[in-house]
Amino acid sequence: MKGLVVFDLDGTLIDSSQDLATAVNRALQRVAPGSEPLRLETVRGMIGEGARNLVAKSLAEAGVAQTPEEFLPVFLECYSECLLDRTLPYPGVMEALDRLDGWALAVLTNKPGDMSRLILERLGMRERFFRVYGGGDLPSRKPDPEGLQRLLAEADARAEDAVMVGDSAIDVRTGRAAGVRTVGVSYGLDPESLKREPPDVLIDDMRELPGLLRRR
Repeated sequence: MKGLVVFDLDGTLIDSSQDLATAVNRALQRVAPGSEPLRLETVRGMIGEGARNLVAKSLAEAGVAQTPEEFLPVFLECYSECLLDRTLPYPGVMEALDRLDGWALAVLTNKPGDMSRLILERLGMRERFFRVYGGGDLPSRKPDPEGLQRLLAEADARAEDAVMVGDSAIDVRTGRAAGVRTVGVSYGLDPESLKREPPDVLIDDMRELPGLLRRR
């Protein structure tokens, strides 16, 4: 194998923001009927740190007096009902994955692992990755490097032969903590954070990645 490429999921491989916003607002209506729905852009800015953080921020934004622990099961049920209504891979993602022949590919996300694997399976992407780790699969979550280090060991890859690809500073910090090069995508959910904590390389389209790796 040429090495290991580890991808974030939401905001990097797939755009799931509309389905996540739908789930948040459905869940808010169930626990607080008549509450004002949150705007898509508001929810987009909350995605990336796992489901519990998303629901905690949503409750605070909506002014709903419920604990994240109480709200989380309601949100997950609502999300399971609209998981793939509007979620799709970003343009160029499938083509880029096709061109990464010879690389070990994996996904490391803070999204619940079972939902992450189901989404990838139904989008016809699951078989491209030798491993998909999400929230709940490991004791810690990004930016803790544990998941990335485990993937390095499972792929029998050295840190210098690996790349972490993501759309936020969380992914940059994860890669750096594991001694892995980082590639950021400018089209994702949190491009401003990549300005504050720049990756080693920033790309505007996933189709740039295979050529970038060939020139490494």
